Order: sequence, then C-alpha cells, then structure tokens
Amino acid sequence: MLACSGNKTSKAPNIDDKKNAEMTETKNILFFGNSLTAGYGLEDPSEAFPALIQQKIDSLKLPYKVINAGLSGETTSGGVNRIDWLLKQKIDIFVLELGANDGLRGIPVAETKKNLQIILDKVKAKYPGAKQILLGMEIPPNMGNAYVTQFRGVFRQVAEENKIAFVPFLLHGVAGNASLNLKDGIHPTGEGYKIVAENVWQVLKTEL
Repeated sequence: MLACSGNKTSKAPNIDDKKNAEMTETKNILFFGNSLTAGYGLEDPSEAFPALIQQKIDSLKLPYKVINAGLSGETTSGGVNRIDWLLKQKIDIFVLELGANDGLRGIPVAETKKNLQIILDKVKAKYPGAKQILLGMEIPPNMGNAYVTQFRGVFRQVAEENKIAFVPFLLHGVAGNASLNLKDGIHPTGEGYKIVAENVWQVLKTEL
C-alpha cells in the first residue's frame, strides 16, 4: 500500500525574495539633539517633531523606526560624550540637531564646528553606510551681529564639507512667532512643531 508522505517540494531561495526582505526590514532613524528634539514643554510627547515624522512614515507604510534621542540642555560638547552609547544600536539615518545651546551660551563657533564634526565622524566610523542629515540653527540678534553670522554659517560649512543633506534653519516659519512658541519664546508649541516637522520632512523624505 502506498502512503502519501505529505512532503511538499521545497523551493530554493529566490534572489528577488531576499531583496524584498531586505527592503522591508525596519531601519532606524536616530534624531540626536537637545530640547527642540526632545519636545521640551509639550504636554504630549507625540507632538514633538520626531514623533510627527514617525506618523508621516507610518502613513506611507515605510519601514523606518524613529528614535528620539533629544536631551534638554545638551550642547555639542555633551553630544560628543553621549553619542557612543547611542551608537550601540544600528543606525541607518542619523539626524543631527545640536548647537542651539552653544549659541545661547556664546561658545566659540570654532568649538561648535569641531564638536559637530567629531559627532558625524563617530557615526560614520561605526556605520559607514548610514545617511546623515544636519539641521541648521540660528540664534537671536542680541548675541551680536558678528557672532550671529558666524554661527549661522557654521552649519552650512559642516554640511558642505561632509557632503550631507542639510536643513538650513530648523525653526524656519516658527522662530519669532509668539503664537507658535511657548512663553519662553524659544521652544515651539504643538502647532509650531507641525511646521518644524515639515521643514525636516522635505529633506528627510529624499533620503528614505
């Protein structure tokens, strides 16, 4: 009597299947910054711009996970000391938002530039294939015209020297507008963060 084994013919792995699997594997986007990234002052953390970007990504069904590594009060020097710990997890896209606190404290622009470069170099050394995006920042004119101009220019210099994607001014359309900022005049409201998220998204989406 013949018995049916029930075995099905195994299918050899297909190259296209492997490619599709790699394309659908979830990738990490690390937002590394200060209180502007952390969403300081917001009642709901989901209003911070990294969370809003995650919502955009999810709506488009893209395989990316946003990691918010914002720390209130962080300077570029603090970022240099903190970045190694965060690089223990795989990073596919690195978004750098630091420097505002340097500017408000009047830290020499040369030092800010040096620290930004060290952070980018550390990421590149650990994950050579990761894409990088730098978010530019500006400071109030009361810091003095010469310093304000130098500070604004350092972000573009770093972006161009490293040939990485660049958002000229993170708070474009929000800074100086009382209705879009908290009472401190520095940190955006939930409505302000919607504009901030769009500023970042216009550059980030081309890197996905």
